[in-house]
Formats: sequence, structure tokens, C-alpha cells
Amino acid sequence: MSAENSVENTLKEAVMRLQESGSDSPSLDAAVLLCHSLDKPRSFLLTWPDKELDAEQLNQFELILSRRLKGEPVAYIVGEREFWSLPLKVAPSTLIPRPDTERLVEVALEKAVEIQGDILDLGTGTGAIALALASELPARKVWGIDLKPEAQQLASSNAERLNIGNCEFRAGSWFDPIDAGTQFALIVSNPPYIEKTDPHLSQGDVRFEPLSALVAEDNGLADIKHISKNAIGYLQPEGWLMFEHGYDQGVAVRQILQSLGYLQVETFKDYGNNDRVTVGQWPQKN
Repeated sequence: MSAENSVENTLKEAVMRLQESGSDSPSLDAAVLLCHSLDKPRSFLLTWPDKELDAEQLNQFELILSRRLKGEPVAYIVGEREFWSLPLKVAPSTLIPRPDTERLVEVALEKAVEIQGDILDLGTGTGAIALALASELPARKVWGIDLKPEAQQLASSNAERLNIGNCEFRAGSWFDPIDAGTQFALIVSNPPYIEKTDPHLSQGDVRFEPLSALVAEDNGLADIKHISKNAIGYLQPEGWLMFEHGYDQGVAVRQILQSLGYLQVETFKDYGNNDRVTVGQWPQKN
């Protein structure tokens, strides 16, 4: 039988407490947090279940576990989240990269096959989308823009740490940091798209994420409208604009793009079969 303070028993107790606190992934949360506090890989928990933790190790684990029990996202506690198989540093100044956003990367890579040219990621945050695309398209230049200088610095440090050299990050509002006349083959964005009265804003990890990166006026569509209109001046002929958006915004985003003259407007589903990514192509010049 394992000792009271063994890895196995410490994990079991943490899982029980996380279940009671309402975590939707208590086993994963407990394992990630214990590995982080011990500075060990996941394999350590399986290989050494009977290893007893000392008082300092238990105290360190309790400190970070208590943060998760209060609802703080695991990614903020450990300072990292994997996206597109890239380990990205995260911080409370940025959104936590989510699996559904990988759908935007997939669609962008499909469209990138059709047209040569640079790529622009608006509202880059940790740099997740830009770095995923840059890692897959090493011959392309990828730009990432974020309003917050601290996000731009975080994205730049992620690029440096991952040794991705074809990505450049700038701070500013949407297209402001881009030189006039610059054109892109693809403009991608996961902008704020949640309505400010949405009840989900008071639930789960979202409670700890920056509202400025989540909420938009005009039923969550204000930033999508702004980007769609202004992207016209920065897209190559036959270039693509694409958004991640809310599960119930597919129709509205298609209408926005079509009203501005975009062609080949289409919405793609995410892994949960919800509308998630909408694209439009700017026409070729006559």
C-alpha cells in the first residue's frame, strides 16, 4: 500500500478536491500541476507512484493546487500551453490557445497552397496562429499584430524560444503597424467576438482571461466588421481573409464578407461540428 504522501495518494486526493471544485478535467489538471511542481515529466507519475513527497514538495504542490481550486486556468499557473504541437509560453495578458483555433490554422494552410505571399495574423496574443503557420511554411514571412505590447513581447519570445525565424511581431491596433501598400496572401484573425452580456464570460477559465481579447460590441461583430472592411486595402488580388468566430456567428460573418464584395465565402466546422471559421477571397483586379 502506498504511503500517505506518495505520488499516487497525493494525486488521488488532488483529483477528488478538483472534482468537488467543479473542474471539468480533474485528473489531467492534477497530473499537470504535480509534474510542474516537481519539475518532472508525466512518465514520472506512472513510474514512481510509491515515491513519497517531502514536506517542501507537498507545500509547493498545495500552493499551486489552491490556485486551480479557485478557478485559475492551469495554463496560467504553469505558464505554458501546447498548440499545434508547439509549447507556447502564456500569460494573463493573452488568451489561452485552444484546440478549436487549430481549425483556423488547417484552413489557412489549405488556402496557402493556392497563393504565394506573406501572411498576417491580427490579434496574435501568444503568437499561436502565426507561429503554427510559420512553422509549417518556412519559406513564407508571417506577421503577427497585437494591441498590447506585453503580448507582442510574449509572442516574440515564443518565436525565439522555438527557433522560428520567419515570424515578426509588432504592437498596435489591427492594421496600424503595417506599412501602407503592404499586401498579404492571407490575413487570419481570432478577434474578440463574444457579446458583452454572454453568460459564458462568468464561467470557467474565461473568467481569468483579458476581456479586451474576448468581448466586442455590436453583438460581438464589431471587430470582425472593422477587419473585413480594412483588409481590402491589404489583400493581394485573390488573397484570403479568414476568421475564427462564435459557433452561432457563421451566417452573420458570411453576410459581412459578401456585402463588402468578397467571393468564395464559406464557413468551416470545428471538431465539435460547430460553425467556427469563415473565409472570403478578395477578387482579382480587372
